[in-house]
Order: sequence, then C-alpha cells, then structure tokens
Amino acid sequence: MAGKFLNYLWRVWLLILAFVFTLIFGLPVYLLSFNKKHYKFAYRFVRYWSYCIFYGMGLRYELTKLSGDTLDKNQQYVFISNHTSIMDIMLMCILCPDHPICFVGKKELVKIPIFGTIYKRICVMVDRKSARSRADVYRRCAEKMEEGNSIVIFPEGGVPDDTTIILDEFKDGAFTLSSKHNSPIVIYTFVGLKEIFPFDNAKGYPGKAKVYFNGILYPSAPPKELKLSSFETIKKVLLKHYN
Repeated sequence: MAGKFLNYLWRVWLLILAFVFTLIFGLPVYLLSFNKKHYKFAYRFVRYWSYCIFYGMGLRYELTKLSGDTLDKNQQYVFISNHTSIMDIMLMCILCPDHPICFVGKKELVKIPIFGTIYKRICVMVDRKSARSRADVYRRCAEKMEEGNSIVIFPEGGVPDDTTIILDEFKDGAFTLSSKHNSPIVIYTFVGLKEIFPFDNAKGYPGKAKVYFNGILYPSAPPKELKLSSFETIKKVLLKHYN
C-alpha cells in the first residue's frame, strides 16, 4: 500500500516538474520556433527541459557503446530506439547534443495545455488513424531534415499497454524515411525505464537506466549484422540486451 502511494506521489512530482519547466523553457522554444533557422537555438532549451525533468525525477543513465561508429555533426540522422516510457523522449534529447532532433509524435498530444502549443510547433505530428496524415509524415520529415534537423521515430509507434511486451510490432516509417532520403539510422536500446516508470506495476522510484549505442546503419551499405530490409534483424539487435 505504501509503495503504491509513493508511486502516485512520484507521478504527481512529474506533473509538477513538467508544468514548471514547460513554463520556464517553453516560451523561448515557442518564440524561436517561428524562424526555422533558429531551431538549433530553440533545441538548447528543449535539452534544458529534458535534463531538468529526467534528472529531477531522480533518474540516471549509463551509456555503453557497442560500436566504434561516430556521428558526424554535419549529417542528419534518423534516431530510433525501443519505446518503453515517456522518459525515452527526455533521454533521447540528452543523448543528442550536436544534432537538433524533431520527434514524430501522436497528434493527440496537442491537447495537453501549454505543452501542446509548443509541441505542434517543433514536432512532426501524425494522426495514426488517417492514411493521408501518415503518408504526409515523410514530406514533413524531409523538410525538417533539409533545415538541418535530425528525426526521432520510435518504430513501435508508442509504449505498449501490455507491460509483458518487450518489443512491439514495428511500423515502417523510420526505415522508409531512411531509404527515401538516404539518411543513416542511429540505433539505441533503452533498458530499465520500463521497470521504473510509468506503469502501475513499476517500482516507482528513482533509478538508473542502461543505454546501448548499437551503431549506425547506412542504407546504401548496411553492415553485415544489420540489414535495412529486415525488421527482424533490427529487433534482434534491440532485444539482445534483454537476454
């Protein structure tokens, strides 16, 4: 009973953090987002927001590099990872200091007060129920990349409601975008956040997540262990850290 109560308190603390820091950093992000050339400056505030919420929740992470691949500051990438928690968003921003990233996210998040106003200015929104909206995502992502930004897509499309699912079925958006625009895919695996937050059966208190950098997948010449045409191979790379 006490554990459940503390879990709810922790959730309330997240709402407080999100409200306060969205007010603090949201205004400069919103104002800077009106000029596409200024997004790199807006992104600095997005990262401040991410740091404050991630570390404010008592979370930490440990990064393990499993590849000698290095990211080119002048290259736009498609970043992907498994999706286990709302904290994946903050963590991805923290991991990408030199590549301003735009998320492909659900249109429903626009309804969140204050946050939604900023969200629709800096993210690529998709209505998953609309085929037209899903098709238009590629055009809008291409525009973002032409402006010098990278894209984050969680191939699962969202956090599975069934907590027993380690890795849900993939949507093909990230791979199609990479192929169409010859953009390398950067692959991360996040382990531990699912057990910490936000599910009812999560332990519900601060902890450390493990992050694995699996390498970069180049669509023109993919490494032997990674085949762009095979979702199952990508899944194996992500899942191996759970074995």
